[in-house]
Order: sequence, then C-alpha cells, then structure tokens
Amino acid sequence: MKPDKQKPFGIRFNDWFEANMFLIIPVSMILGFFFYRWLEGGTALVPYLFAYLTFVMALGCSPKQVRDALRMPLPILMTLALVHVVAPLVAYAAGTMLFGAGSPYVVGLVLFAVIPLGVSSVIWVGLSGGNVPLVLSMIVIDSLISPFVVPLAIGLLFGADIHFDYWHIMRDLLVIVFVPTVIGVAVNALTRGRAKARSAPVTAPTSKLAFAAVIFINAAAIAPHAFAMKGELLKLVPVVLLFVAFCYALGLFGALPFRSKPVLVTITYSSGMRNISLGIVIALQYFEPAAAVPVVMGILIQQPMATLQHRLQNLYWKKREAGATITQ
Repeated sequence: MKPDKQKPFGIRFNDWFEANMFLIIPVSMILGFFFYRWLEGGTALVPYLFAYLTFVMALGCSPKQVRDALRMPLPILMTLALVHVVAPLVAYAAGTMLFGAGSPYVVGLVLFAVIPLGVSSVIWVGLSGGNVPLVLSMIVIDSLISPFVVPLAIGLLFGADIHFDYWHIMRDLLVIVFVPTVIGVAVNALTRGRAKARSAPVTAPTSKLAFAAVIFINAAAIAPHAFAMKGELLKLVPVVLLFVAFCYALGLFGALPFRSKPVLVTITYSSGMRNISLGIVIALQYFEPAAAVPVVMGILIQQPMATLQHRLQNLYWKKREAGATITQ
C-alpha cells in the first residue's frame, strides 16, 4: 500500500472528504442558505450533477456483485420492505397526525422515507465491518427500481390529496438514476472492473464535489421558504430527528433475525441513510418548496446519526466479543 503522500492528490482529497463528510455536507447546506441570492439559476445543473454521481457510484459495482447479492435475497427483501413499505407508512401516519393530511411536510417526510438508499452508506458499512458488496449491490438494485417505486408510493399514500405528474417523475428518475446506473455497471463489466480504479483519481473527488454542489444549490433554492417558516421549524426539527433515528432503529431490529454482524451492520445503515440529494431534486421539481424542508433537514441529521450509530455498534460488538471470550 502506498503511503498517503504517494497517493494521487484526487485520492487523498477523496479520503479527506469522506472522513469529514459529517461536517462538509451540513456546511454546504448552510452556505447555500447564506448565498441563495446568487444561485437562483443553479437548479438547472442539479439533474446533470446527480446523474454523474449515480454513474460514478455504479462504476464500482460489477454484474457479478449484483448476482452474488441476489443469492442473498432475504437481506435485500428485508431492507427494501423496511425502506419502501414500513418507513413510508410510519412517516405518513406520524406526519398526518402532527401536520394534517396533505400537508407539504407530510409529503416531505414520506419522500425522505421512500427515496433510494444513500450512496454514503457504503462508507459507513465499510467502516463498521459490514458487507460492502452487498450494500453496493442493494444501492444499485434500489436505484434501478426507484423510477417505479417512488411515484407509486406517493400516489398510493396521497391519492387525490396532492397533484403531481406521475409519468414525469418516472421519466426523470429513469434519466438521472436508472440510465447512469446501467451505464456504470456496463462500463465496469466491459473493463473488467479496471475503470473504477483507473478513473478514481478524477471521478472520486469530482463526484464528492458534485454531491456537495447538489446540496449547496438545493439548499439555496429552498432558503427563502425556510426563512419564511421559522416558527414551524421548531416543531419540524424534532420530528425529523426522531424519524431519522427511527429509520436506523428499524434497520437494526429488522436485521436481528439474521444473527450476522456484516448483515446487521449493512441493513442498519441501508435503512437509516437515504439518497437525500435525489429527494431534494424531486421535492423541488414536483412539489411545493415546503416539501423539501424535511428532506433538507435529513442532511443535517443523517450523517451525525451515522456517526453515533457507528460508535454504538462498536461498543455493542466489543461487549459481545468480550462476553464470548469469557464464556469460552
């Protein structure tokens, strides 16, 4: 292994970004709020930035990894059921009780729940001793089905309460998620996995910058609306905080029957982390801006919660291993 100083600059920058992501992403959002007046036309770039992010993510996943993951159908089905069935139903029920049926905040909570798995979960799964090929494959699979799952879930839950273009959402998700995913996996296959490593000094840091840019621009887009609802934020913040914590807990308890540390870690992070940037894109393009506020708040909470989850899991597994050693 090369010493850090001998690594290409792009790789060193990427490593630094990943290590500090729990700070960089909230700071990007806060800067977007402050500089929103200068970024009014920036939202036109977001779909292209997001498509690039999706392509780079898929570049690291081979068809073989997807096939191997499909040989573990139970963890995949459990994760998808938690993310796309249980969490949206809880979000809808809790949001309706607190804010009323058809509220844009309820839409935002459901949207946070139903959007695909977060790419950043790969980092946390790797750090916590989870199954990285499994989580990467699950993200690819979930990205492929998202053009159908997301609009269907919103339509089933809200029906006539809100009006949105079902087919337009599906088409855009196909373009910015499905197609880049297929292309990335295809390039991986054609190059026998070499494309990811060879392009990493460029694609790794630029994809992270694209991720921060998506957050920065979208935060600027909702800033005027967030400033106008200061009083309501006091009620919304604890709701989003509790819901993100619930999503992590949901994954943890849903994974317990598997009795495997790699699978438990993988399902926990997969259930807790969502593709927030995609959620903001959908919220801003198809719903009123207030619907994007709970999704944006998820950015502030999701990464710090992942850090807390990482520490709690480390303590749990250390105690369990110590107990097993004493028993032996």
